[in-house]
Amino acid sequence: MRVLGLDVGTKTIGLAVSDPLGITAQGLETLRRKNKRSDFEQLEKLIRDYQIGELVVGYPLGMSGAEGRQGERMRGFAEELGRRFGLPVHLWDERLTTAQANRVLREMEMSIERRRRHVDRMAAVLILQSWMDQKGGAGTAARAAPPNHPV
Repeated sequence: MRVLGLDVGTKTIGLAVSDPLGITAQGLETLRRKNKRSDFEQLEKLIRDYQIGELVVGYPLGMSGAEGRQGERMRGFAEELGRRFGLPVHLWDERLTTAQANRVLREMEMSIERRRRHVDRMAAVLILQSWMDQKGGAGTAARAAPPNHPV
């Protein structure tokens, strides 16, 4: 079974999927958010098409590690995902992921416009990859939400 990583924003959801062995993360097309019903229908299709067995959702913590308003919202979203799809959902600390994604894309010499279109996808890849690295024990530098919050 594969794992689906999500970087959830107000307008888009960055997506990444693991390979079948759970070693590498590949970015998928960013989901443009319309409404909750449409968002869940699109996610359901991805879960079915890629045979997803677990979900990893970026968890926006403050720099101090405290859960703020966005973190509360994401916890609720993750709980709803778990109820709706009957899959394990893990919250994963996403602090500085977007900044790191922008840095990677800038190093690839992407134009500002192309970076804007790809940053959510790259953030989802970074979230999922760091979760898989930590789960496999290889990620000593991986950042876990204290502790790795299963929902």
